[in-house]
Amino acid sequence: MNKLVVLGSVNADHVLQVPSFPRPGETLHGRNYQVIPGGKGANQAVAAARLTADIAFIASVGDDAIGAQMCAAFQRDGINIEGIKVQANCPTGIAIIQVADSGENSICLAAEANALLTAEAIATDLTAIRAADYLLMQLETPPCAIELAAKVAKEANTQVILNPAPARPLSEALLACVDIITPNETEAEVLTGIKVCDDASAQAAADKLHASGIATVMITLGARGVWLSQQGQGELIAGFKVDATDTTAAGDTFNGAFVTALMEAMPLPRAIKFAHAAAAISVTRFGAQTSIPTRAEVEQFLSQHP
Repeated sequence: MNKLVVLGSVNADHVLQVPSFPRPGETLHGRNYQVIPGGKGANQAVAAARLTADIAFIASVGDDAIGAQMCAAFQRDGINIEGIKVQANCPTGIAIIQVADSGENSICLAAEANALLTAEAIATDLTAIRAADYLLMQLETPPCAIELAAKVAKEANTQVILNPAPARPLSEALLACVDIITPNETEAEVLTGIKVCDDASAQAAADKLHASGIATVMITLGARGVWLSQQGQGELIAGFKVDATDTTAAGDTFNGAFVTALMEAMPLPRAIKFAHAAAAISVTRFGAQTSIPTRAEVEQFLSQHP
């Protein structure tokens, strides 16, 4: 059985570079249109695999050409794809992404096959979840499967790591099953009602998540780094400053890299620094999975940025 199981989404990212985001009614000329493999679950699975994690992926794709191409690519990256379901007469999930010259992005999603990754659909995957050391999930697939997977993992002492993105309120039952949560500032505010704008507010949001039963809270703060809180004690783990080209997969790369580091028994601050390095490399490149670095690239980056 694989040590890490990722449950999540698969999307075909239709990406267009634009000078800036258009205002309502405005037409802008874009450039460099590409269709790139994406989806938060897939991005995180690929990040972990490229960083040499022992990984299986539970997901749902359509019976279209892009779905088949993605599954083949996952296998080339060394991912166990036995948990990927192919849905008949259904397209693979779609993301329409605009990337501004500033490096920021704007994303619209159509779930398509991702919407069929239900609790019933993952019934045959529960054994793999129970046998894994870690379960990593996001929120682009139906909540019923996410909650079932978390419950099964908790009962089996499989560590549950939740990246609560895209932002939405979550049930107390789900939060109680989570060991580590990795929201950004916006997601932390949605979950707690506390606007994260400095260290004190980050800790206040973390405390509220601790009260839901989550032992480790990591609030990602963009270029500043990560606010790490354990049992009410918080500290800032600084990130790396690089010139950003495209931030589309930065958070996903961070999460996949972070779990990989945990699997290697790195202490939390060191695991976060390792993940910072992987994310820093990704934002200097264009696209989602096309931006995710290899293990050798991350090790080289860390040797140059001690």
